[in-house]
Amino acid sequence: MPAHPPSTSALTYAAVGATLAAGGMAVPAGFQAIDREVVLGSGRELFARAVDTTMRWGVQRGAGIRVRSLSLDEGRPLAVGDLAILRIPLWPRDVPCRVVVVIDEPDRAGFAYGTLPGHPESGEEAFLIELRPDGTVVQRIRAFSRPANAFFRLGYPVLALLQRRYTDRYLRSLRAV
Repeated sequence: MPAHPPSTSALTYAAVGATLAAGGMAVPAGFQAIDREVVLGSGRELFARAVDTTMRWGVQRGAGIRVRSLSLDEGRPLAVGDLAILRIPLWPRDVPCRVVVVIDEPDRAGFAYGTLPGHPESGEEAFLIELRPDGTVVQRIRAFSRPANAFFRLGYPVLALLQRRYTDRYLRSLRAV
């Protein structure tokens, strides 16, 4: 973790947990949404491996992002309140976020993180693994976001392209699990 981590008290959006709202994602007004999924395979063993990888920042690391997090240092799965500093290749700044929701159900597990001051976007992103009734294992990415400030609004087309690129990488990150 950096010597002076960003504040963990103030998320940069109000709709905490909306990516995992009952009945589907609840996208706040003014935010753009992503809701994509990919089939990983089938079976409870694959589900368990995918969940374990996801709950240890494996989706982000598999997408080429460096993650600094106390949960990794401690060798434990993610928990609500965990702070992480993401380092995206070619991005000049650290990207801070905090885990705001953890799902741990027999057939559905994952987490959502919210953006903190210093993140180029304001919003939330969820990483879910689902075991469907037919045994199919699905990885799902849900997010809502908007540029964090006027500077990033100017570069929004680039920011949106970068987000789509990393969503694609996230959805490929668990293929070898």
